[in-house]
Amino acid sequence: MQSFTSLGLAPHLLQAIDQMGFTSPTDIQQKAIPILLESETDMVALAQTGTGKTAAFGFPLLQKIDTSQKKVQGLIIAPTRELCLQITSELKKYAQHMNHVSVVAVYGGASVREQADQIKRGAHIVVATPGRLIDLIERRMLSIDAINYCILDEADEMLNMGFYQDIKQILSHTPSHKRTWLFSATMPKEVAEIAREFMKKPVEITVGSKNEGTNTVSHFYFQVTSRTRYQVLKRLVDSDPQLFAVVFCRTKIETQKIAERLIEDGYNAGALHGDLSQNQRDLVMAGFRKRQLQILIATDVAARGIDVDDITHVIHYQMPDDAETYNHRSGRTGRAGKTGFSYCLVTSSDRQKISGFQKRLKQPFKEGNVPTVEEIIENQLQKHAEKLLDVSVHKQLETYLPELQKSLKKLTKEELIKKVFSEVFNRLQAYYHEGANSRSNSMTEDAPNKSFKLQNEVRFFINLGERDGLDWRSLKDFLRDNLQLDKEEVFKVDVLKNFSFFNVSADLSERVLGLLPGKPYGGHTINVEITEDGPKNKKSKEPRHGTKTSRNFSHNSKKSRTNRPRKGFY
Repeated sequence: MQSFTSLGLAPHLLQAIDQMGFTSPTDIQQKAIPILLESETDMVALAQTGTGKTAAFGFPLLQKIDTSQKKVQGLIIAPTRELCLQITSELKKYAQHMNHVSVVAVYGGASVREQADQIKRGAHIVVATPGRLIDLIERRMLSIDAINYCILDEADEMLNMGFYQDIKQILSHTPSHKRTWLFSATMPKEVAEIAREFMKKPVEITVGSKNEGTNTVSHFYFQVTSRTRYQVLKRLVDSDPQLFAVVFCRTKIETQKIAERLIEDGYNAGALHGDLSQNQRDLVMAGFRKRQLQILIATDVAARGIDVDDITHVIHYQMPDDAETYNHRSGRTGRAGKTGFSYCLVTSSDRQKISGFQKRLKQPFKEGNVPTVEEIIENQLQKHAEKLLDVSVHKQLETYLPELQKSLKKLTKEELIKKVFSEVFNRLQAYYHEGANSRSNSMTEDAPNKSFKLQNEVRFFINLGERDGLDWRSLKDFLRDNLQLDKEEVFKVDVLKNFSFFNVSADLSERVLGLLPGKPYGGHTINVEITEDGPKNKKSKEPRHGTKTSRNFSHNSKKSRTNRPRKGFY
């Protein structure tokens, strides 16, 4: 194992490293730092999130900066505000023994003028999100036409978020002589295209294999149905009192809904999604970092760039469509050499994804058993015992002990232990066996049966059919995408020539009526109505509406509750 002293770093940086408690460089640091220090070259570095990439480019960049020149020499582009601020904070720690190094963060949600003033006072390094960076360039508040180094951090995440054109525009404002260092967890085609177009014979460094998952994360999947998914989530949370987790959902609506349900059920949870204001996001993230929140429910986009230490679990409440997204999600745990767990809640239709992810990531996925009530109670009681062992006894308690001992003198040691743990046991027993959460130990037994009608499902008529180039699969995908639903939440889809029928659960009917009517499709306007009947067979020529309710407001109507962020996110 190499030491930092053998990498060629300057004494002032080694001093900072020592004070920060770094003992030895990570694999990516060992490979990248000497090359970046010794030569002027472009570089593509592939390594998982949490492997020390910031230090891998941060130390060489700081060592190459000429502090006597009051101009921007280094530009670091990051996908999110959170990551931008984190990189800035780390660089300032690395530079604590350097003279007059200025590192400025520029990002959306803060004063443009204030950021521009900081740059004007003499920034050496600018750490920026793409949108705010372009804004400053277009306003002529920032010039990057003389920079020496451009670093793209979390490049795959940036491009996955739709910043490809922004990155191209930014790089077009940089000088041809600058060096570009691209750091990424994976190498999708968009990242490769950036490297080909804007980099000159880059040195490529890979820690692990391209697009592979990390060996510090154990992957498990749990069989669920759309009706048992939430109950399984709670069981997994309850089974591990030490759990500190990020739960991923596919949509903003689902993220908010799950967070609110968990809060109502007594969990310390918060939601993170695009409908929150920047202040709300900051409050949620502050609570999570301080562990005031045990569970963070997030969308993929909102979670980009989140770097929180010691996350024990990543739970995929809904599975992503591709291995790269799954890898990014799972990379939130198992960082800095620590072990972590990635739990997948999968329906029968998701099983194929598991096989594909195993092959792509070269990581085994094990089928997990949903914890039983007995296992949960045992784990919770054991945790309670550990807490008792760690409790410090206050000296003032001695004053009250004689009277307490008198009150409890009739109890034996065994009886006292039973009394101490009964409060926890009784609460858990009531929660799982007597309350609204009563379930059998099997969480997969009530799989939906399409041969019978659930009491809480609603059937809809829609004026789209085969004439519009749709079959049942493409219509289902269209409905899922426009209603922001999981695949299992749209069912019993029947497509006829001029119209179709589909079912959703009753609690989703307002969303259907609020988002679909009035929406254009194929040259005509969508009409959706509730119907009690559907086609008996494919030969039906006219819809049998039965009792129906039509809501004539457009998909962006202010009356739709689903378009407004709910309160109580925190």
